[in-house]
Amino acid sequence: MPALTPDAIRASTETLCDLTEYLREDPDLDKALALVEPLLDEYTGIPAQLGDTLRALARAVQDHPGTPHTAEAALLIAELRDAAWEQSDQHTLHYVLDDLRNLSAKAPSPTPECGRCR
Repeated sequence: MPALTPDAIRASTETLCDLTEYLREDPDLDKALALVEPLLDEYTGIPAQLGDTLRALARAVQDHPGTPHTAEAALLIAELRDAAWEQSDQHTLHYVLDDLRNLSAKAPSPTPECGRCR
């Protein structure tokens, strides 16, 4: 695995910005859902990964010898852990994608047909 750097993480967030811009440009729905799918994967998507990352950061801060053992530090660590659970709770968004695909499959064709073609 290549070394993690702030620039590598920024590249990931820039990719998300690119995706957001793409989604704002009236994309093909099937392609849009396919592009978002990895982000909302139940186990490896952003909600699960960000939750795990925040928990790991909270643990790293708590275990770091330079972190003061104060009420303020404890509160900040607790806020990270709370945010981690809130993010992890969003793991069910992958079900929304499934439901959107089902809706899309049931939608009538946007191209009107002539009377003889029906």
